[in-house]
Amino acid sequence: MSKIQWYPGHMAKAIRQIKENLKMVDLVLELADARLPESSRNPLVQELIQNKPSLLLLTKKDLADPTETQGWVNYYQTQQQPVLAINSLHDRASVIEKKIQSVLVEKIAKQQQRGIQKKRLRVLCLGIPNVGKSTLLNQLVGKKAAQTGNRPGVTKAQQWLKVGKTLDLLDTPGILWPKFEDPLIGQKLALTGAIKDTLFAADDIALFALEYFEQKQPTQLLERYHLKKTDLQMELPELLLLITQKIGLRDDYERASQRIIFDCRQGKLGRYTLDQVPNLVEKLDESK
Repeated sequence: MSKIQWYPGHMAKAIRQIKENLKMVDLVLELADARLPESSRNPLVQELIQNKPSLLLLTKKDLADPTETQGWVNYYQTQQQPVLAINSLHDRASVIEKKIQSVLVEKIAKQQQRGIQKKRLRVLCLGIPNVGKSTLLNQLVGKKAAQTGNRPGVTKAQQWLKVGKTLDLLDTPGILWPKFEDPLIGQKLALTGAIKDTLFAADDIALFALEYFEQKQPTQLLERYHLKKTDLQMELPELLLLITQKIGLRDDYERASQRIIFDCRQGKLGRYTLDQVPNLVEKLDESK
């Protein structure tokens, strides 16, 4: 399988701008995809923000396995990382605003003791491409302030946005890192839409998806593509060809691969989480 790489020039520029703006912000809002909470966190971000207070938002929770999402929230809490799982389209802005206030409560108190009364907090919003950042910002601002699209690389420039009466939020382009040390991370990012579709072989990623669902959630695979249980005993390339025929594409496995990838991104194979929660904490039921 070929390695997946993507590092356009505008991302290098964005990193330089982020470094410059970090000095003037109170908090970093880091967005990660709830379907791959760790794989969608840019390791460069941790180097960039250093000791700056941060809040990790796990976006697209409606597409992720809810039990796994709760497990990840528990895990990050044990790591002293403030975290909140959200649906960018439907969660109220006030929930995120309150969480930001709670993360900064000590800093705000210290400033007040020194006689500093800040009416507005400055927040820097970071994340990889297509993590739902622009959708979230439009929800927070209450209007179409940021361009959205279910593809990476929509946001190309930084812009300050006013959120309610308390926040000034700096939007930044999605940033990927120059090299994926683990090819598996590249496959996960490609499947969930963080990497442009023109930069990877669709059949490679479709085979990766089939292997995952065959092992973890076979029922969805059987139902979606009208398969029999015995079909899952096939070699993966043979299974891809069978699905190609089942969905009426004859031998056009390239289009079938694209269909499988699209189905995964749209949640048509059910809710799933590609990253396993580390065994440091016990996963709780979503209700707890």
